[in-house]
Amino acid sequence: MTSLFDSFKRSGLWSVIVLAVLLAVVLPATLDIFRLNLVGKYLTYAFVAVGLVMVWGYGGVLSLGQGVFFGLGGYAMAMFLKLEASDPETTKIQSTPGIPDFMDWNQITELPMLWLPFKSLPLTVILVIAVPTALAWLISFAMFKRRVGGVYFAIITQAVALILSVLIIGQQGYTGGVNGMTDLKTVLGWDTRTDSAKYILYYLCVGLLMASILLCLWIQKSKLGTLLLAMRDKEDRVRFSGYDVSNFKVFTFCLAAALSGIGGAMFALQVGFMSPSFVGIVPSIEMVIFAAVGGRMSLVGAVYGALLVNAGKTFFSESFPDLWLFLMAALFIGVTLAFPMGLAGLWESHIKPWWLRRATERKLHAEQLAAAQAHYPEPPPKASRTVDEPSLPDGVGSQSA
Repeated sequence: MTSLFDSFKRSGLWSVIVLAVLLAVVLPATLDIFRLNLVGKYLTYAFVAVGLVMVWGYGGVLSLGQGVFFGLGGYAMAMFLKLEASDPETTKIQSTPGIPDFMDWNQITELPMLWLPFKSLPLTVILVIAVPTALAWLISFAMFKRRVGGVYFAIITQAVALILSVLIIGQQGYTGGVNGMTDLKTVLGWDTRTDSAKYILYYLCVGLLMASILLCLWIQKSKLGTLLLAMRDKEDRVRFSGYDVSNFKVFTFCLAAALSGIGGAMFALQVGFMSPSFVGIVPSIEMVIFAAVGGRMSLVGAVYGALLVNAGKTFFSESFPDLWLFLMAALFIGVTLAFPMGLAGLWESHIKPWWLRRATERKLHAEQLAAAQAHYPEPPPKASRTVDEPSLPDGVGSQSA
């Protein structure tokens, strides 16, 4: 049992198990369905934060456009849900039944070819991952092969986020425009608005998030993870060793995009709508803050960061509707200044050493106590008097003494 516990600590699985118990057992047992659904929404952002740990913390590439991939995954799932909600019977009052309502409002008379693949759920699930990954490959391959990185790459990703949000808003007849896609209620006839459906979607989100963390943890512990760290710290040395650094950057960027797409799809399923407000520059920067608050080198810390920041946003907006933006800004600035490596850095630099020091002191005290007992053994117990031994009258012994 001790060796198993030590192996868990060395591999980093112990913190993953604690997080899984918190998300799968503690929170469902203590929160009502409304609050649990909010936590499920927060966890969709955690996919983006986990991807940022890989591409920023391990790969050394800061991306300020992860909202693009989150939005693409969300729109892919929303297109399938919107088509299901736009069956001819439901849309019979439209000029053209069988197409989404915003298309009918914009005088589109038939379903565009771009929407046809999203009639199939299996194909939609594939596109949720494939579309963000393909765009990420196109951007990263064009940039990293020309050794464009650092702040220039961050600015380019911001420009991509701005372009995509403007494109989505401008193509209102095909994307729903600024309002996005709403009224997403069923999946293959299954109503996602019921309490039981919300519990199922929450656990599905938790399961996918745990699988994503385990995948990234396996990559970190592999040779590829070591090369990513070496590339982040000494890129030229890795390049001179014969490795193609650009391929590693492309891989991590595509991995982060795929995880973001999964998060976006789960967001559309749990919340029931998707809009361009999740694609632009501001949400992309907020997603970077999730990873920064939790710790850009910690997969589990990134999840806690997403939960903490979004829970703070909900609490402040409910309790202080006029001041919540200032309070959120104070939270971001305070955490960044006080804990540069995030909550995970606070654990590693303060809490963990204190805990180990206390454990060492307790162990040393136990060893000293055992040594003292071995050097000064307790006196043997007093022998009991036998039945045949004569007893002296009271007071005799004291007088003879």
